[in-house]
Amino acid sequence: MKIYKDIITGDEMFADTYKMKLVDEVIYEVYGKLVSRSQGDISIEGFNPSAEEQDEGTDACVETGVDVVLNHRLQESFAFGDKKSYTLYLKDYMKKVLEKLQEKSPDQVDVFKTNMNKAMKDILGRFKELQFFTGESMDVDGMVAMCEYRDINGESVPVFMFFKHGLEEEKC
Repeated sequence: MKIYKDIITGDEMFADTYKMKLVDEVIYEVYGKLVSRSQGDISIEGFNPSAEEQDEGTDACVETGVDVVLNHRLQESFAFGDKKSYTLYLKDYMKKVLEKLQEKSPDQVDVFKTNMNKAMKDILGRFKELQFFTGESMDVDGMVAMCEYRDINGESVPVFMFFKHGLEEEKC
């Protein structure tokens, strides 16, 4: 299994256990699904509740959300009220990624520069439909992933978009 981490913050963003697709060599689209998880009953060794307490019972704690968000502790970000503020963030973030890319993978610089503009122009056209997520640290200097819901086979599917060059792969 591979875990994909933000190269700036080190936050875990997603794993290769999800259906995913690489778009224009620069954007990973990761397909999530809505899930509900219930946490089991809490039992404390040596604790013997009375019959009255047992009858009352307790509600199980149920956690509902998108599997990618829950599994990787992504945090929804409301930092971008408009396209202009997101574009400013994006320019700054892309400079940081470009610096790292020039150090570690200079052969990818042209691919990044050429394809990123095209991909982002398309995505920014749907800006109002996007949700934004940071990694667990909530550091907005790092990657802010995008999510949009798409109709796939009659079902609303959350599709996350991550910048390929802003990630490092870690084998587990």
